[in-house]
Formats: sequence, structure tokens, C-alpha cells
Amino acid sequence: MKIAVLGTGNVGRALGAALAGQGHEVTIGTRDPATTLARVGVDAMESPPLSEWFTEHPGIGLARFAAAAEACELVVNATSGGASLNVLARAGAGNLAGKVLLDVANPLDFSHGMPPSLLVCNRDSLAEQIQRAYPAARVVKSLNTMTAALMVNPGLVAGGEHTAFVSGNDAEAKKTVTALLTDLGHTDVIDLGDIETARGAEMLLPIWLSLWGALGTPLLNFKIVR
Repeated sequence: MKIAVLGTGNVGRALGAALAGQGHEVTIGTRDPATTLARVGVDAMESPPLSEWFTEHPGIGLARFAAAAEACELVVNATSGGASLNVLARAGAGNLAGKVLLDVANPLDFSHGMPPSLLVCNRDSLAEQIQRAYPAARVVKSLNTMTAALMVNPGLVAGGEHTAFVSGNDAEAKKTVTALLTDLGHTDVIDLGDIETARGAEMLLPIWLSLWGALGTPLLNFKIVR
């Protein structure tokens, strides 16, 4: 499958590498490839320059958001939640129409320091905002309740016996995303329902952040026991 991963941070890099490793044709989307590759030094998350990462992953492409989205069959929104709508606007509504849009972003607000709060919650969610802005896209919310390392290697904790959620209005799109998750090693995937159920998944982030602080590690996730 041709997949565009929008975002060059830790999440985008982790998912891009893992999906390419599964045999998919992956292109990373960015605002300006030349500027992105020219950056030196580590970023805010202490990741090395993207130019070094691409040297280690020669099979993965790099393109502007619109070009990456146009050429793909499935789009992954791995951007910062506060920037997601702007990035998707750059990708272009026509390039998103009809495609599965896997949204893994969280609407975190860092403007008042740490810990961050949610930009949207209770009666709305980032995933719903994306679906409303791009009604022809088939938005599926998933993987936002875990750190990037667990997204692509769930076996790092509890032998992989923890839960991933999917929310979306399109049943076939959710099946496509569930298949990708299964290929990545996720064995417990719960379909929460339509896109409105993404509110709950996004609102898990405050407790997730508290758990990170209490346990001293982001290598944690939720397990639904039933």
C-alpha cells in the first residue's frame, strides 16, 4: 500500500519506518523538504536531524504535504495536534477525499506549561474536527493512547497484551487500520464505534501523562480487562 505519513517527529519517523518494514511504500510529508533536510542538531525531542534518519531509511520518500497525500492510498496524521488542521489544509481536501486518514495525533495545549491540557474535549475531539473539515476523507482515530515506540512495537510492555482503540464512521476504513495494527503486533484492538467515540480516547491523555510522571516511563498503555 502507498502510505503518506504527515509529520517528521518521533511518531512520524517511528510509524514511517515500521510501515516501510511491513512492505508498504512510504512517503514522509513535510512543509518544505529542502528546509527539513537542511536542519542540523537534535530537535525538541532530542531526535537526530532528519537527513541522518533518511540515510538509515533509504527506501522512504520525502515530499511536500500535498504531493505525499496525492500519491498515497492511506494518510497518517502524525503531526502535533495543534497543527493538524493546518497541515491537512496544506495536504489538500482533494488529495484526502476517499482515502483512509489514520489520525494518531492528540490535541495537547502546551501554552500554559507542563502538564499540557486538551485543546478540545468533552463535546468534541480533534478527530471529529478533522472529519468535519474533510467530510470526503475516511477518518479513523487510533494509536493516540501510547507512545511512538509502543505504536510500532507493542511487545515492549506486557508482551504486547494491551489495548489499541479505533474510532470512525467508515467500517471498511476501520478494518484497514485494524489490519495495519495487527501487522504491527497489536493483538487486542477494540472498535469503540463512530468518530464521536474518539473523544474518550483523546481524553485518556491527562491520565496517561499522570501515569508517565508517576511511573517515570512513557512505556505504558491501557489494558481493557473483560
